Amino acid sequence: MTDLARQRQQIPIDQQLALHTAAVRLSDEFAGVYGTETIERFLRTSYDQFASASTVPHFLPLLAERFARQRLTALARVEGRHTDGRPVVLFLCVQNAGRSQMALGFFQHLAGDDAIAWSGGSEPGVEINPAAVTTMAERGIDISTEYPKPWTDEVVRAADVVVSMGCGDACPIFPGKRYEDWTVEDPAGLTVEQIRPIRDDIERRVRHLLDQLDIPVAG
Repeated sequence: MTDLARQRQQIPIDQQLALHTAAVRLSDEFAGVYGTETIERFLRTSYDQFASASTVPHFLPLLAERFARQRLTALARVEGRHTDGRPVVLFLCVQNAGRSQMALGFFQHLAGDDAIAWSGGSEPGVEINPAAVTTMAERGIDISTEYPKPWTDEVVRAADVVVSMGCGDACPIFPGKRYEDWTVEDPAGLTVEQIRPIRDDIERRVRHLLDQLDIPVAG
């Protein structure tokens, strides 16, 4: 039995079916860009990223599909197979559960469709910090559907700007990129009241970054 066959046997039947459906969707989205073999490989490795830590196995195929889509989009930009001219900003922290997710939420809300933003963590947590979700909701921004994820080489290489918040030497360095190191307090374990100043600090930094990139603010 091949290693691939053994791996497939370890995935429950219902999740195998969900992954197959995801592969079909991604194949349609990336038709003419990447073939089935590449898409299935990215989908499987994305699935493996979450399988060991997930507390909600039912959502694994969905998370894998979302992460594979982001990685394939990044790879297409790196390889020059697809580019729309929009700048890409990557927000990195340790768990990808608080600071980087809040920055991502503000950036997407304020930049709209004029730029692309992703986020990742050096040691991804299991879920988004609930108190961070609450503080962002107070500003009308919903980050509850986001999820902690690692960064991958293709995602970092596709970014024009990489913003690090506390991941130190673990943050990847590639030549030719703009790097920023934001000293922002970690909201892990803090209350909503304690996180509000952190949220406001992140918003100010994001607005300043948008101004530097000449991206009009949508709100």
